[in-house]
Amino acid sequence: MDFLFSLNIGEALKNLWESTGIFHSIEFGEWKNYIMIAISLVLFYLAIVKKFEPLLLVPIAFGMMLANIPGASFYDENGSNIGVLFDEDTGLLHFLSMGVSKVIYPPLIFLGIGAMTDFGPLIANPKSFLLGAAAQLGVFLTFFAGVFLFGDAALAGAVAIIGVADGPTAIYVSQMLAPDYLAVIAVAAYSYMALIPIIQPPIAKLLTTKEERLIKMEQLRVVTKREKIISLLR
Repeated sequence: MDFLFSLNIGEALKNLWESTGIFHSIEFGEWKNYIMIAISLVLFYLAIVKKFEPLLLVPIAFGMMLANIPGASFYDENGSNIGVLFDEDTGLLHFLSMGVSKVIYPPLIFLGIGAMTDFGPLIANPKSFLLGAAAQLGVFLTFFAGVFLFGDAALAGAVAIIGVADGPTAIYVSQMLAPDYLAVIAVAAYSYMALIPIIQPPIAKLLTTKEERLIKMEQLRVVTKREKIISLLR
């Protein structure tokens, strides 16, 4: 009797151990999973502690961690979503992913960005549009470099569009041209924009003098609401 009791206890403890995340981490985890989880923790830190674009980095970091938890079984051997969260009838992530597959999120994000954008500085100093033109030159250079490196114009276009500094555009174009690389391109596009406060200072120090960095950038003149409305209507 004592033997059967100890056997049942041992079986219960074994089942408990096999249901823990530590067991699944050891049994099913790969080094790539741990690297991505570490990256997600860094993004969480930058978003929450350093306040670097938290609206962008927190969802990206959460999704990155969710998809790389060992043993979570979010994907089968063919790369298809499985599990309760992806259930086609009740899965929360299934319904959220429809915003991407049905191209719902990009127009909504564009609408929000447009509503928040202040074109006053551009109207006051129209010559500043040349800065945007310089960014587009970088897009084309990246495209030709991508064609040379990848041998695939569609993939090169999806990668180059990251240079427009706009996440929704990168998501939309990559979904059309290189859907297999959508996740990687989205993370790259949003991450580099969110990390500009880290990337920009050393580059600015390298290319400018201390006196130039002390120059206070001010709007040349006050732009009236009428001017803004007319410019938008045009």
